[in-house]
Amino acid sequence: MLIRDVRPNEYAAVGELVVDVYRSIIPHMDEYAGELRGVAERINAGVSVWVAEEDGQLAGTVTYVPGMGPYAEFKDPHGAGIRMLAVLPEFQGRGIGEALVRACLDRARADGRERVYLDTTQWMDTAQRLYRKIGFVRAPTLDWEPAPGVTLSAYVYKLEPGPRPTTA
Repeated sequence: MLIRDVRPNEYAAVGELVVDVYRSIIPHMDEYAGELRGVAERINAGVSVWVAEEDGQLAGTVTYVPGMGPYAEFKDPHGAGIRMLAVLPEFQGRGIGEALVRACLDRARADGRERVYLDTTQWMDTAQRLYRKIGFVRAPTLDWEPAPGVTLSAYVYKLEPGPRPTTA
């Protein structure tokens, strides 16, 4: 498996990958589909969109939010965020989602962040189990409703300081 930056010629495919995965889980998410498809907009706003490639095929994707800004769903100047994690059904169960989340944690640590935030819906049981396994902790005081009947459950991961790059 290879995790890498999305390529411009993949923006549309990656946007559709997220929409397809989310549509299979979340009822009535049509209003959110445009934002999920907006890979170029996310990148132009300063976030990172990565893909997991397995045997030359796009298998999954994640958006890493390096700090406060238009894609941050948190209000913490020392935080980073994970959004729009999706793994195609035929690739699920192979550790791809976990690898994408851990890539975000590694990047946040390298960026000097102290915490990583993410939100998940009540329909994403598998994702919630993954987040807890990795060490995310529920933060119910940060839960919110983007639309009637859709509750986003917040999770936070506290980063331990890691080795810092040295300059010569």
